[in-house]
Formats: sequence, structure tokens, C-alpha cells
Amino acid sequence: MRLDRAKASAGPTSTTNVRVRYAETDQMQVAYHAHYFTWFEIGRCELLRSLGQSYRTLEATGYKLPVIEAHCEYQSPALYDDQLEICTKALLISPARVRFEYEVKRHTDMCVAASGLTVHAAINSEGKVVRLPREIRQLLT
Repeated sequence: MRLDRAKASAGPTSTTNVRVRYAETDQMQVAYHAHYFTWFEIGRCELLRSLGQSYRTLEATGYKLPVIEAHCEYQSPALYDDQLEICTKALLISPARVRFEYEVKRHTDMCVAASGLTVHAAINSEGKVVRLPREIRQLLT
């Protein structure tokens, strides 16, 4: 699956820094592939925080954003103790769906370690798909 970058200019963005911990690496000190999805989540949460919103407050109002699609392309390894920069963009793709795009770069040389995306459906506390509140939709456009 190729990442569609056509909409990359739309929506809010944020940058978050993380450091690769030893526990996140394999025997060769290369970051294990599944941890990129954790770093995507960190970027997503920080983007929402930067917009004055958080998952906690969103869920307190009865909305959840479960992941319904996830994709990652690995381009260059991240190693133990590397400082990483997670660039996150939000794109409202429908009133009930949000797409987040990520680029994880090594801070030392700004080489892209991985890029990816997640798509989230808005659901209520009963698990039914619903439209996001207008104020959230406005934040994401």
C-alpha cells in the first residue's frame, strides 16, 4: 500500500520528540518494528493536546477514536538511544473519520526512519459510528 500524500498540506501538524529506549530494540539495538505504532500514538496524542484537546477529554464527552486502519513503511533503522522526531498531521476525511499521517526522523541527520498512517472512526460509548462534534471537526481542518 502506497501512502497517499495528496492531502498532506491540509490539517494541523505537530512535532514530538522521543528517544529509543533499550527495551524497544532487538539484539542488534535496532528499534523493533511494532514500537513505531506506539510512537505514532504518542504523536497523535500530542497533536490533539497542542490543539487544546486530549483523548481523555474526548472520551469523557462520550466519543472514542479506535484505529480502523494502520500502515507503516520502514525506510532507515532507528537505533538504541537515537533521538527521534515524530511529525504528525491530522486530516478529517469525513465527519466520522480522521486520518493521521506520521513521519519519524532521526534527529541527528533528519533521515526518515519510517512514515505511516492510521485511520480512526468516531464512535460513541455504545460502539456506534457517529459524527465528531463540530468543534473537533473544526480543529482537524
